[in-house]
Amino acid sequence: MKVAVVAIGDEILAGDTLNTNANWLAIRLGARGVGIERMTVIPDRIDEIAAVVREYAEAYDAVLTTGGLGPTHDDLTMEGVAAAFDLGTEENEEALRWLVEEGGYASDDLTTGTADIPTGARPLHNEVGVAPGAVVENVYVLPGVPAEMKAMFEAIEDEFEGEASYTRSVETSEPESGLLDRIEEVRARFDVAIGSYPSETVRLKVSGTDEAEVESAYDWLVERVDAVDSEG
Repeated sequence: MKVAVVAIGDEILAGDTLNTNANWLAIRLGARGVGIERMTVIPDRIDEIAAVVREYAEAYDAVLTTGGLGPTHDDLTMEGVAAAFDLGTEENEEALRWLVEEGGYASDDLTTGTADIPTGARPLHNEVGVAPGAVVENVYVLPGVPAEMKAMFEAIEDEFEGEASYTRSVETSEPESGLLDRIEEVRARFDVAIGSYPSETVRLKVSGTDEAEVESAYDWLVERVDAVDSEG
């Protein structure tokens, strides 16, 4: 399963808010064997939301958006996603009923537009906030507030499943440039991917869908680098 993650918000592009949602989703999806093919940040503009969502919905198995939900002037994600599928938005009776019966809100106290989602969409209830999310075809519309996004994703994560992936990592004091020969040889010898992540040390990450193959590549690598630490 291949997915794209789209973070929506002028505040992310301005540097006022860190895009922690995309990082968290990548970790959770990766643990389920789901491949992240794209991570994109776009502004709060209906036409750009629609264009990106339309493109990614056609290209990938699923699209997850975060941010821009609610009834305020800059919460435009629902309209943008609706436009991607030539839909309008309307008050969703199920979403409104949940807010009243489960959320404890009086319908008269809810701001106009709170329960509006694309026409025909499946609502996703917000267990720790107010504004609902939605599913439109293969697009999952999630909140931008991290606690709300995490709770909503956890309610639907069983809908995301891919091929199991295994990883092993080793840290070495050798410079990255001095490791190129062994990195290339690992790729040639084993059916694995290997990533190199330099910092104060260099972390070499071996990954693949065959656990035994990953283990063999890891063992081969540990014997041939100046390892300072290794992990499962």
